Amino acid sequence: MTAPHLRTASLRRRLSLWVLGLLAVLLVVLGVTVDLVLGANLRSELRDRLADRAEIAAGLVEQGRSDAEVLEAVTGDTVQAQLQTADGEEVGSIPDPPAPAPAPGPGGRPGPAPPAGAVVDTGDAYVLQTELSDGSRLTLVADQSPITDAVTQLRWILVLGSAVTLLLAAALVSATVGLGLRPLDRMTALARSITSGDRGRRLRPDRPTTELGSTAAAFDDMLDELEGAERAARRAEAGMRDLLGDAAHELRTPLAAVQASVETVLRTDPERGRREELLAGAVRELQRSGRLVADLLDVARFDSGDPPTLHPRPTDLLELARASARRVGGPVEVTGDVVHAAVDPDRVGQVLDNLVRNAVRAAGPSGHVWVDVAGEGTTALLVVTDDGPGVPADQRERIFDRLVRLDAARVRDGGAGLGLPIARALARAHGGDVVCLPAERGARFRVQLPVTSITG
Repeated sequence: MTAPHLRTASLRRRLSLWVLGLLAVLLVVLGVTVDLVLGANLRSELRDRLADRAEIAAGLVEQGRSDAEVLEAVTGDTVQAQLQTADGEEVGSIPDPPAPAPAPGPGGRPGPAPPAGAVVDTGDAYVLQTELSDGSRLTLVADQSPITDAVTQLRWILVLGSAVTLLLAAALVSATVGLGLRPLDRMTALARSITSGDRGRRLRPDRPTTELGSTAAAFDDMLDELEGAERAARRAEAGMRDLLGDAAHELRTPLAAVQASVETVLRTDPERGRREELLAGAVRELQRSGRLVADLLDVARFDSGDPPTLHPRPTDLLELARASARRVGGPVEVTGDVVHAAVDPDRVGQVLDNLVRNAVRAAGPSGHVWVDVAGEGTTALLVVTDDGPGVPADQRERIFDRLVRLDAARVRDGGAGLGLPIARALARAHGGDVVCLPAERGARFRVQLPVTSITG
């Protein structure tokens, strides 16, 4: 199942649309609010004006003013008035607004008529009718069309102003977003320059905790990891070339010796003693070649993640160390206690053979090698020490890497640098380990194994 593709819509366009969309919503909310509030305030003011005019008319009537004076006082500012005297005479003129329908009552029947002195909305005008103290009836009418026209004009102003504001905001937002995205443009340019071969460039943000700063820092970390992986790959490639070269060299020498010995036997038909000497040398060289091939196979198996197959059984580690010393030969002294552990004797013997062989090689013909076996609780310790040139402190861990070889003093017969990593891998498969310890003289390697159990 393939992973979903990363959505890569234009960030500039998305940010611009988000900002402009938010601004448009705010402008719409502002316009609607202004429209509603202003219209409501203007209509409330007009109703209050009618109520004030009615109070003025009532006061003038109580003062005994004439009908004409009363009408003159209450007429104006979109307000028209008509006075119906007690004897039915109508003074003044007003438009003929539609009579307001009474509010529906229960059951859908018409409700009661509006009370006297109440302002009634007829849709186009406000109407107020009130009885005066002299028995006359005053009707005031205020036209709503100026309010409607003002609100309509305001709406158009808001619409046009919002449109102009959005256009200006679009230009400003595009420019601002472009400035804000410049670090991303620099990251893109950096990535392309790295693709072209400039691997040492970095963004190095001054504020790595910000959004773009954290992205740039993560980008730099990724480049560092890639550069490190590239160096590791190159080292591995160089190591593989060295491995192939060492393997070819190591195999060529014993095979050439075997070929020379066999050809000498076939060509000269030497006497029995000489023939046995030549054939014994050929067997030794073949054994050396076999060890190298076995080491190469072990390394290939470990590199592929395939753990070694173990067949543990109770084993005397002291006797195993003595057997290894006999196989390797040379100035090897084995001391210690009888310690039994559930291990694979062949694999642990291979660990000891690698360590003892390296120690004998480093000590040289006149040197000495010691193998000490001891038990500490549930742990068995096998320590291999030589009096050779030793291992530098900064190389004690590195020598367990595949294909690592020290100076010629420790590799006089051309070891391929595979014994120590194989020894560590086998010890760890048993639940133990192999480490290089500090030593006053020579090298000191410790094999640690569990006494009663085994893993892997």
